Amino acid sequence: MTVRTETAPAAMAPSEKALGETGPAQAAPADTAAVWREVAAATGAADRAAAEEGVRLAYRLAGLPGPDRILWVDSPLAGALLAERLTAEGAAGRSVRDEVRTRQWATAREGVSGRLGPAGWAGRWAVTGAALWPVTAGLAERIRTGVVEAATGATGATGATGATSEAGGAAGARREQAVRLVLLDALLGQHDAAWLAAFDGLEGGETLAGIAAVARAAGWWWPYERTAIVAERPLELHRDEAGRLHRGDGPALAFPDGFALYAWHGMPVPAEFLDGLATLTPRRIREEENAELRRVMLEHYGYERYLEESGARPVQRDEAGVLWRIELEGDEPLVMVEVVNSTPEPDGSHRTYWLRVPPRTRTAKEGVAWTFGLEEAEYTPARET
Repeated sequence: MTVRTETAPAAMAPSEKALGETGPAQAAPADTAAVWREVAAATGAADRAAAEEGVRLAYRLAGLPGPDRILWVDSPLAGALLAERLTAEGAAGRSVRDEVRTRQWATAREGVSGRLGPAGWAGRWAVTGAALWPVTAGLAERIRTGVVEAATGATGATGATGATSEAGGAAGARREQAVRLVLLDALLGQHDAAWLAAFDGLEGGETLAGIAAVARAAGWWWPYERTAIVAERPLELHRDEAGRLHRGDGPALAFPDGFALYAWHGMPVPAEFLDGLATLTPRRIREEENAELRRVMLEHYGYERYLEESGARPVQRDEAGVLWRIELEGDEPLVMVEVVNSTPEPDGSHRTYWLRVPPRTRTAKEGVAWTFGLEEAEYTPARET
């Protein structure tokens, strides 16, 4: 699934009355979750006027004077770097995240949970925030990791770091700590959608109106005493059906200034790695030392094609299918079951499927049974489809 929303959902006018005040205060929780899912996935230019009004409202609801200035940046990376510089210079003032976000969230939760009761609040969270949390939390963590890697020159688990000396390593550690500290000052804008959805339209959630207005209109932001820093939303967001970052021919998440994340079904990969997928060969796959990247290559190349072109031989046959096995240096063996659908296609042909099974698999029937969560002796289908 590819998400390419070119403009954000229409920003609501900030209000000090209700978090979701556009009329449907009694909207079904599932509908509320759907609206905030769109907010979390929105791409394209921020609504800067609405976001800035939301920032000032958030400060006002926290009992603070508005910031002297609101600075815009093109990505969370640019925001973190600017926040790091301004805080080091003392030009931004102290962080007011605690007042703007933490205390207001605590007040809202106390008010809403007090009205709904423990069971009511748990039910509300289950169909709003909990439905969005796996996607937004995972995306936010990937952005944090990407910001730290880009700011410190590290390449993450799929490559080597740049530090080559003890002194360089110490400097790199200090820089990483500085970047991580300013990331703790950030609110996540649209990626705060999960917990904002839980309060949307409910009496008691009014203190979050400013934060919600920014989330609907922009990306990550940093509230300081004298300065607020607000980041643009991404230009592109590409995900698979499970909601994980995924793209095989470019960045899965890309911001206006070039900050980008590359991923294959949620697994971070180097940008240059994707360039080589179009020219893969069995030899190139075998020579890849990183087991995780080799698995990506296999998935992209196709297990059936790899087995055929690598000279693999079947090791066992039975009524369930054919068991194939090939050794992979530095990784577990590739073991697949070839099965033929007994139900014919419209043209009369029978489609072949390839199922990857655990290396311990001894028979094709055992492998097919494993895909259903069964033991081999338990697998006795009346009809295979």
